[in-house]
Amino acid sequence: MKVLIVEDESGVSRFLAQACLEAGYAPQIEGDGTKGLAAAKAQQFDLILLDVMLPGMDGFEVCRQMRSAGVQSLVLIITARDTLEDKIQGLDAGADDYVCKPFRVAEILARMRALLRRKSSTSTALEVADLSLDPGTRMATRGGKLIHLSATEYALLEYLMRHVGKTMPRTTILDHVWQYDFNGNDNVLDVYIGYLRQKIDKGREPLIHTARGVGYRLGVL
Repeated sequence: MKVLIVEDESGVSRFLAQACLEAGYAPQIEGDGTKGLAAAKAQQFDLILLDVMLPGMDGFEVCRQMRSAGVQSLVLIITARDTLEDKIQGLDAGADDYVCKPFRVAEILARMRALLRRKSSTSTALEVADLSLDPGTRMATRGGKLIHLSATEYALLEYLMRHVGKTMPRTTILDHVWQYDFNGNDNVLDVYIGYLRQKIDKGREPLIHTARGVGYRLGVL
């Protein structure tokens, strides 16, 4: 497994590289955003560990440009920027997970394993009525028409489609899609459900349904 580490603090990058080596991964280090982007586009990495506050180009922009260029590598952002807005920005830029500094290497390795397991188990397209989602290409269509999704919209739709016909509690969705503490501010879920409804259900038979006081369900009534 090839891992790209994009981190400008040499002590942190060497520490992560050593942990990757001991876990059986093959790490490569790049010390700024521009070089990290070039490496990600030039080679096929299984996973990228990406800092945000980088010289040359910040990590959010690196991630956005990677996804725009079709880079399919898993991206785990590791940064000291720990606000809710930062986390949402990182996930919307195309990251698959987000960890705040300071971190424990055991957690980083566990999240890497989880992401790699998730990728290996998501090769089959998901279908509900005329809605289709291909986890391999991260492309969604309804009635054959392509639907453009942000990273967070994609993660939310994939989770609901993997639990088709089941009413999923709000807290469960938040835990699995966003994977961090909202400190009671869970209205971001309603915002993203609204985004999905505009893209998937507008002008069509609704597939996303609200269970008031409980959560949401995806399926045909």
